[in-house]
Amino acid sequence: MKPDIGRVLEVMAGTLMVDVAPNVAPPYRQASVFANALLLTNIREELDRIAERRVDENRALRAIFAQAAPDIADAALRARLVEAAEAQETSLRISALDASNESLRQLAIELHAYVEAQDAPAARRIEALLWRELAASTERRKLGLNAF
Repeated sequence: MKPDIGRVLEVMAGTLMVDVAPNVAPPYRQASVFANALLLTNIREELDRIAERRVDENRALRAIFAQAAPDIADAALRARLVEAAEAQETSLRISALDASNESLRQLAIELHAYVEAQDAPAARRIEALLWRELAASTERRKLGLNAF
């Protein structure tokens, strides 16, 4: 038998909410059990989309770097942007995707700091791209509260 992790988390959350929480006292502990059940529900949701979201974010940041690189006068930064833009994911393990994402986000911060100090239309365009991706990333990371 192969356990479906999402289903296991769903059953655990439901058991905590329906069977355990109503039988726990005092009210603070009951609320704690309920909160843990909600966390399991959010983990289930995140588990289903975690790799895709990270791949999407990494791809979006690499696309920004590819667009930005030709307009960057700092040769070292430009070279790092080109290298990052051309890189590919070598693994779909979450830890590897997270490591790539962290590295790409650090480079995005450096790029953002660089273009903020520039007074050119290209700098404003790059800055706008970075802000749009930050907003899109925030949307991708939203968790819903799915009904049981």
